[in-house]
Amino acid sequence: MLEKLIRPHILNLKPYSSARDEYKGKEGIFLDANENAIGSATDRLFNRYPDPYQHELKALLAEFHGLRQEQIFVGGAGSDECIELIIRLFCEPQADNILLLPPTYGMYEVSANVNNVRIKTANLKPDFQPDTSKIFQTIDSHTKIIFICSPNNPTANLIHLESILEILEKFEGIVVVDEAYIDFAGTPSWTTQLEHFPNLIILQTFSKAWGMAGLRLGKTFANPLVVNYLNKIKLPYNISQIAQEIVLEGLKNSEKQQNMVREILAERQKLLEELGKIALIKYIFPTDANFVLVKTEKPQQIYEDLVRQKIILRDRSKVSLCEGCLRITVGTGGENKALIAALRSF
Repeated sequence: MLEKLIRPHILNLKPYSSARDEYKGKEGIFLDANENAIGSATDRLFNRYPDPYQHELKALLAEFHGLRQEQIFVGGAGSDECIELIIRLFCEPQADNILLLPPTYGMYEVSANVNNVRIKTANLKPDFQPDTSKIFQTIDSHTKIIFICSPNNPTANLIHLESILEILEKFEGIVVVDEAYIDFAGTPSWTTQLEHFPNLIILQTFSKAWGMAGLRLGKTFANPLVVNYLNKIKLPYNISQIAQEIVLEGLKNSEKQQNMVREILAERQKLLEELGKIALIKYIFPTDANFVLVKTEKPQQIYEDLVRQKIILRDRSKVSLCEGCLRITVGTGGENKALIAALRSF
């Protein structure tokens, strides 16, 4: 079933073979990759190419997530490289389409446009949940992928399990569940369902709960066949040596990540309570993420006033279904207090 969804020419594509594909050992005199044998212009040695398939990192990720290494793909640019490659793997330009559920993360649309892949949309309902009947009315025989962001960006809410299950069971294409914010939701990841749904792909990132946005590294969990083809079409050394080393260090220090998540959740609760006391804020949407979406009558004026005070929010008021809304990332205790004080003085 999966091979029928993959673009036909990719099935027989011969991938680039790097020097580290041909010789996988770690010891020897390496005269095969045209590297600088003398050293690096920094105090640390980065003169050798990194592991193109991140075997050590994937082994630790497999243990951490309770998966097999062959179910894991590691992408650069957070999850954005993964999004790009998934569209490239399954969608023929000018022929196939993807389905988006606005309001949602903007890179799905950007990546589709870059690859000249058509976009269909089925807006979320006012409660920011999918309208599954509309979804199945909208898709057609050329719809290859449905992207579901859960918890959703910019609305912060989890998508109901029942809706995702219905889509997985009825849709004959690929269902991508983007879980960039799952660590803040207090619910299990969809990785627990990988064995049941071969058409399921899950995206996660090190940018949010792990606090490593500057490293630009994302995780994709999928059927081994899908992972194999993602490896075929990715760039040869897509994850740098330093990124692999630091993420390995972070995974071995997962207790710190858990403590940060707990602190963010505690600050989120305080922020919600204080925002609820401010007359400017007309409605606070439920949140399962590390940010809050609020509705106000003067979003642009509030945004601009806060910018003058060097407090930067995200104005989402021009996004479908988010009219009048501002998106607020949960900051430190001090940052949140400064925001509340500025809102009170507006």
